[in-house]
Amino acid sequence: MENRKVLIKYGGNAMISDELKHSIAKRIKQLRDADIQVVLVHGGGPFINKALEGSGIVSEFFDGHRHTSLEALTCIERTLKGEVNSSLVNLFNKQGLKAVGLSGKDGKLVTAKKRWHTQKNEQGEPIKVDLGQVGDVEKVEVSLLNILLQGGFTPVITCIASDEEGNDYNINGDVFAGKIASSLGVDEYIVLTDVDGLFLDFPDPASIVKDLKLSSLKEYYGTVIQGGMIPKINSCEDALKEGVKKAIIMNGTKPNQITDYLLHNKKTGTTLSK
Repeated sequence: MENRKVLIKYGGNAMISDELKHSIAKRIKQLRDADIQVVLVHGGGPFINKALEGSGIVSEFFDGHRHTSLEALTCIERTLKGEVNSSLVNLFNKQGLKAVGLSGKDGKLVTAKKRWHTQKNEQGEPIKVDLGQVGDVEKVEVSLLNILLQGGFTPVITCIASDEEGNDYNINGDVFAGKIASSLGVDEYIVLTDVDGLFLDFPDPASIVKDLKLSSLKEYYGTVIQGGMIPKINSCEDALKEGVKKAIIMNGTKPNQITDYLLHNKKTGTTLSK
C-alpha cells in the first residue's frame, strides 16, 4: 500500500516568524510520524527584497512582475539556497526529521523555460516584455523525490531551476509547487497563506468558501480571487487538472490547521476539487 503524499507550499508571514517556523516544523514531524510523506516547497520574497536592497540592486517591475537580471538572480539564488533553504533544513532536522535541501537544479528535478510577460502598449496592442531570468516550469522529473521519500527523508525545495542549456531562472513559488505536486500525484496539495482561505466578504469568518469546484472558479476571479491569491489558485487549478486529488488553501500563521486537517479530518480553509 502506498503512503499518503502531501506537498506543502510554504511562504508569507509564517516564514518570517521564528515561533511559527518551529511550530510548522513540529507539525510536519507529526505528519511523518503518522507515515505521511511530505514535500515542502518554499520561496522567500521578504528575504529576497532585503538581500537585493542590501546589494544595491534596484528592481524594475512590469505589471507587478519583477525583472530579474543575471546579477539579481545570483543574489536571489544565494539567498534562497544559502540562507532560507539551509535554515529550514537545519530547523526541521532539529525536530527529528531527515530534511534534504534541494532546488529545481538538483537531479534535474525541474527543467525551466524562459517566461515572457505580455502587456499592452499605448495603442492597446499586446507586446512581449523580457523579464530577464524569470522562468516557467518546462518539465518535472520526480525520481529523486521518490527515492528520498521512500527512504524516509523530507525534501525541502526552493524555486530555482535551469533550462536545457544550463541557463538559470527564478520561478514563481506557487507555479513551481503546483507543477511538482501534479507530477508527484500527491493526495493533498496544501498552500499556506496569511488568511484562513477564500472569503466572499473578507474578513467575515462566516463568508469563507469551504468547498470550491473547478467548474465554479470563473465566477470568483476578479472579486473573491484577486491580487496575490490569483497565482495560488492558478497553481491549485493546474494541479487538480493534472491529477492531484485535493488542493487546500489554509492559514500558515495557524500551523495547527495542518494537522487538524491531515490527521484529524477537521475541515479547515478552502478545499478545491474537481
